[in-house]
Amino acid sequence: MAVEPLDTRLKRLLVEHGPGIGRVVSGYVRNAAEHQDLMQELALALWRALPGFRGECSERTFVFRIVHNLGVNHITRRKPTEPPTEVPDPSPSPEGRAHQTQQRLRLMGAVKSLPLPQRQIIMLALEDCSHAEIAEVLGITVNNVGVRLNRAREALRQLLGEKP
Repeated sequence: MAVEPLDTRLKRLLVEHGPGIGRVVSGYVRNAAEHQDLMQELALALWRALPGFRGECSERTFVFRIVHNLGVNHITRRKPTEPPTEVPDPSPSPEGRAHQTQQRLRLMGAVKSLPLPQRQIIMLALEDCSHAEIAEVLGITVNNVGVRLNRAREALRQLLGEKP
């Protein structure tokens, strides 16, 4: 079996996981400029990390682990200035779905107001990562994922004014 060249592999991973990566990155940034910067930083970090990928987890988990690490680093090194501004959803929305767009923005606003550990869990869960994948990305146990996810969902319900 031929080994996939690094640049081809990087492009493939960015195409396959790009929309999900963009949405997860949105949970770590305050505006569109930060989003674009973090996406570029991610591409570079992924290119650097790919040669060391040993296949001990899925490529998807590997990519989201890098996104998670960069997101945390981004938050810890940025200066607290003005409150976060709205980051547009990086995925295209069809015309005529204004209500869905408003609900999505409302949910993202609530997610961004969660403490970082809860925000991380929710963002990965919204990307349909399994409990095992989330545990591997965050370096915690599967049971801990379940507990944190339940707490994060409850916090979201309260923020959104929903009844349990």
